[in-house]
Amino acid sequence: MLTVMVIYLKLLGAALLWGGTFSAGRVLAGQMGPYTAAFLRFAIASVLLVWLTLRIEGRLPRLTPKLTLAVLLLGLTGVFGYNLCFFTGLATVHAGRAAVIVASNPIFIALGAALFFGEPLTRNKLLGIVLSVTGAAWVISRGDPLTLLAGHLSTGDLWIMGCVASWVSYSLIGKVVMGQLSPLASVAMSCAAGTILLLPPALNEGLAATLPGFSLTAWGCLAYLGVLGTVVGFTWFYEGVLAIGPSKAGVFINFVPVSAVTIGFFALGEPVDASLALGGLLVITGTWCANRPARIKTTSP
Repeated sequence: MLTVMVIYLKLLGAALLWGGTFSAGRVLAGQMGPYTAAFLRFAIASVLLVWLTLRIEGRLPRLTPKLTLAVLLLGLTGVFGYNLCFFTGLATVHAGRAAVIVASNPIFIALGAALFFGEPLTRNKLLGIVLSVTGAAWVISRGDPLTLLAGHLSTGDLWIMGCVASWVSYSLIGKVVMGQLSPLASVAMSCAAGTILLLPPALNEGLAATLPGFSLTAWGCLAYLGVLGTVVGFTWFYEGVLAIGPSKAGVFINFVPVSAVTIGFFALGEPVDASLALGGLLVITGTWCANRPARIKTTSP
């Protein structure tokens, strides 16, 4: 019983850590460019993840040309693309609002899996898609979804929606390499690939010149994002997946927007209005519905 409780606490802890990444990212977005922030975050994370892979699995896997391309695409989408959108969007979008929009990730992954891999869309998934998309639209439009039809969408919101597109692409590519690479090796190598891809634009952005002038707050946020938000969060979550299964572990993802809004409120003084609360509730409910297994019908003998 104690072991199960520890697993649940780690899953909850991972969700809380991931929720905090939005506030840390918002702080960094005001102090450095997006490429610089993303490169430093994943330079820290990559070193630790590669070390962790070597310690747990004994070695890094050898990559075939096909797997090398897949790892590069994972780094391009899940690290380079996602974090460019993440830090650029957080320069103008509140952390809590961004987290609620990003929380619709599982819904669009389900749509992508149905479109590209033929995975079935059950009634639960369809209901979840409707609820989550409605909730995300409610948050983005500040409670007036009809304004989206008129094209009234802020640049910051578009960048955060780019996070969703990047992560969906990363997740769908990840399905292709599933079974050929362990989750830990896949994340470690894609993080390393993404870090290498981020280096040239980070240098062009002035990384070398601005590095000595970063504040202690900036370094603290980078350490949080690289160590806690990436390495510890990932490790705890996948310990939960291995212990209780992906479906049960996935439920804890619903705590990410809740923790992000709460941390943004207390740490950054961000407002929590009715559109954010209602939209967030719809997104969380939709994600829960989509992940809920379909009820199996039984007949009497």
